[in-house]
Amino acid sequence: MKMTSGSSAPVCVSVVIPIFNGAMTIEKALDSVLIQDVPLEIIMVDDGSSDDTLQTVSPYLDLPNVHLLINKTNMGAAASRNRGVRAASGRYIAFLDCDDWWEPEKLKKQLRLLKKTGYVLCATGRRLVSESGEDTGTVIGVSRKLTYKDLFFQNPINCSSVLIERRAAVMFPMENDRQAHEDYIMWMKVLRHFKYGCAVNEPLLNYRVSRNGKSGSKVKSALMTINVYRYMGFGPLKSLFCFAAYSVNGVIKYYINPLLRRQ
Repeated sequence: MKMTSGSSAPVCVSVVIPIFNGAMTIEKALDSVLIQDVPLEIIMVDDGSSDDTLQTVSPYLDLPNVHLLINKTNMGAAASRNRGVRAASGRYIAFLDCDDWWEPEKLKKQLRLLKKTGYVLCATGRRLVSESGEDTGTVIGVSRKLTYKDLFFQNPINCSSVLIERRAAVMFPMENDRQAHEDYIMWMKVLRHFKYGCAVNEPLLNYRVSRNGKSGSKVKSALMTINVYRYMGFGPLKSLFCFAAYSVNGVIKYYINPLLRRQ
């Protein structure tokens, strides 16, 4: 555990971390936030953990910029993130799942790009790691400029990579996480309204691939992706067309491109 007190400057970034039974991984996530060289606060939202999560995060609560909210009942990741956004004091919101972690200067590079472009949302590339945290050798890149139409055929924006202006996160909160990918819906709404987003095409996020997550079941993930299109008002034919393209892009992104890089 590497604990620092953070900057005394006004909060620029509020890092929202939903937690459900994250005792084994939360320390790595928190440590990766605390080494970011920007004025920030951490808002953890525990969603009914039954393991040692609360004991694990307890020492971090001695830091003035680390806060813990506890849901009375299990609300799900979307509602937990929304609660963290409402409690945030920073101009920007960064989302981080409790089993992922960042590289140093991740936030600084994103803030620099947001200031340069004037956009409200910035993502990054990511490195895939195993459940135990070992590098799989696969890096997923992202386009430096993102539009609403880009999201019709893929979701290049990973939630734990996102830095977004709080006003946009409040305007378009996450929802419907039981039937669809709540973050995908949010990005689509944000980009439809604000037109453009940006990204730092570097693997500044270490994304832990879990078989137990919503994306672990390919069939369930597929249905949730189709529900995203339906939720956004796409008709049946357009939804199926977009999903077909989404599936092809997924094969290229996760299987073909990594294979070509290794040859």
